[in-house]
Amino acid sequence: MRNTGIVYSSTEKTPTVLPEMETLLPPLSEEQASILEVDLLANGCYSPIIVNEDLVVIDGHNRLTVCREHEIPFQMLVFSFEDMLEAKQWALDTQKGRRNLTVWELAKIGLKLRPDVEARAQANLVASGENRWNGGDEGLTPVSNPIEPVNTRKELADAVGIGEVTMGRAMQIDEHGPEAVKEALDQNANDLLDQRDLLLDKLSSAKKQCAPFQTYHSLHSTVP
Repeated sequence: MRNTGIVYSSTEKTPTVLPEMETLLPPLSEEQASILEVDLLANGCYSPIIVNEDLVVIDGHNRLTVCREHEIPFQMLVFSFEDMLEAKQWALDTQKGRRNLTVWELAKIGLKLRPDVEARAQANLVASGENRWNGGDEGLTPVSNPIEPVNTRKELADAVGIGEVTMGRAMQIDEHGPEAVKEALDQNANDLLDQRDLLLDKLSSAKKQCAPFQTYHSLHSTVP
């Protein structure tokens, strides 16, 4: 990642919004959105929208929405990224300090990164196969340190800042968990202990109710 120092105004260039970037993080609450709108109307857009070299918005989607709605001028600062995975990682790292995200919300972001991480893992495996042998005058000789395969679960966990086991449980819930557990996690209820009996009732018909329910507690805590 590199700040190119290139700046465009909204009258010079038009940024592109990709759904995969716009929906990477959870939406702002109504209160947060209102505070942002009031600030932009009063003070203008003093923080630039971050775009990549193709003018795809990487950070600043909410500001961009308000600016477009109220015709507020804004600037775009161009950053250079190796690929979209690096761009998404940077956007997440930038926003994590501003948001009070739960473990489940971070895990869901990790799930959104999964296709990019798996694509990189596949590329690494291909590169590992190609580079495992060196050709020379004496024929093919093995490389001492071929590229190691990527552990997708660990990569996702590291990307969003949660434990690898927790990320694995989130992947299980996403793929096999009852909708009741997913809905409860999405609701971000604070009275988890009071919800225990309700959740157990909803999970009584599920064969694997214990694992998702235990995961509910670990995923619903807020990262310090």
